[in-house]
Amino acid sequence: MFELSVPWWELPLRVAVIYAVLLALVRMSGKRTVGQFTPFDLLVVLLLSEAVSAGLAGGDESVTGALLAAVTLVALNLLVAVLTARSTWLQTFVEGNPVLIGRDGRFFADTLKRNHVPMMDVERALREADCDLREMKYAFLEADGGISILKDSAGAVKQEGGGA
Repeated sequence: MFELSVPWWELPLRVAVIYAVLLALVRMSGKRTVGQFTPFDLLVVLLLSEAVSAGLAGGDESVTGALLAAVTLVALNLLVAVLTARSTWLQTFVEGNPVLIGRDGRFFADTLKRNHVPMMDVERALREADCDLREMKYAFLEADGGISILKDSAGAVKQEGGGA
């Protein structure tokens, strides 16, 4: 029950390798995966967890092995949090940068496609910002997957009043 069937150092090493690979895969999958999960995204995350569980344990089914893997995961998460707080480069590498997806009332279709952002999400962000296209100065896809809309209320007044 408590006796490890593999050397103690093998479990943290397995966990660290799998953690690093999964972190890279999640980063490569795009910002929207990290931001707001759709049912499909949630399913992928659950299946990823199941797919790597055997690799994390390495055949060890002991309580000690499970606890060692859990402590390693929490420690790695804490380490990444501390390092990204101290290094702008690492924070950008792990979390990404915001991407300009629209300007002056126009969205960039190619950028939306490349970042897997459905127009429904853009329309929702406009509604949440209480903004219409004429008022939108900038739209950003944030590193966490959210969409930020910056209004240009002075420009909207000019556009509306300029046609008379």
